Amino acid sequence: MSDRRKASDFPQEVLKLFDGYVHGHIERRDFLAGAAKVMGGGAAALSVLDALQPEYAWAQHVDADDPTIRQEYVEYPSPSGSGTMRGYMARPAGATAPLAAVLVIHENRGLNPYIEDVVRRFATADFVALGPDALTPLGGYPGNDDDGRALQRQLDGDVMMEDWVAALEFLKGHEATTDRVGAVGFCYGGGVVNRLAVRRPDLGAGAPFYGSAPPLDQVPNIRAPLMIHYAGLDERINASREPYREALQAAGKTFVMHTYEGVNHGFHNDTTPRYDAEAAQLAQQRTIAFFDEHLR
Repeated sequence: MSDRRKASDFPQEVLKLFDGYVHGHIERRDFLAGAAKVMGGGAAALSVLDALQPEYAWAQHVDADDPTIRQEYVEYPSPSGSGTMRGYMARPAGATAPLAAVLVIHENRGLNPYIEDVVRRFATADFVALGPDALTPLGGYPGNDDDGRALQRQLDGDVMMEDWVAALEFLKGHEATTDRVGAVGFCYGGGVVNRLAVRRPDLGAGAPFYGSAPPLDQVPNIRAPLMIHYAGLDERINASREPYREALQAAGKTFVMHTYEGVNHGFHNDTTPRYDAEAAQLAQQRTIAFFDEHLR
């Protein structure tokens, strides 16, 4: 879209403040105070906060009514977690045999339109894809990311992890899948992929995007090949990159790390100005090729 703002339209210090705000490290008022100092006033700070909010229409790469894929909302049991969970599933409409599957793990705000579109993207790449909504116990994604983040902060992290494990089990046992399941996740979801890898030796492959590293003493438990994506300007997450790399190398694991220079945390999320089309498209292509190699 012609009016899409880019990360380069904003001072990097403001983008760092925004990263802290959306991940709960600072409050809204702290973001506005910091941005006001950089931008020259409170009105400018409010304007920049508004400009950084998501535009969901930008995320639609695959039409929600695309006839080449079959889409549905599904429920599945999570006996060690929240009981019953809900997610968005998509798969090729013409599939005549079971397919490899991809679990798509959202950021810290629930199953929003961006993540649903990512699910459809994997379906068009000939996978069965499932995007669970961690907010199911609280009524599901509320329709905007700010309220979604607030709801997700109310959930117990350990219980949420059990819900992700249940989603993996659901996909592995689904009649449409071969039981070869990979996981891709973004931000919070990238950290979940790393933790699934240390917990589940049957994970077929993992592709975390700018996610926190797992406890390094658990890295020897990993069996899945990993493709780990980092944003070059993401100081917060990148602080653990080299220790994670060293732990993976020391344990003899199969992995590749890609750092996309000059882009911000969230560069794959095309609903905000932090999106970088070149890096996002390259990372998506790499991830699909990686899953093709390890899940087929």
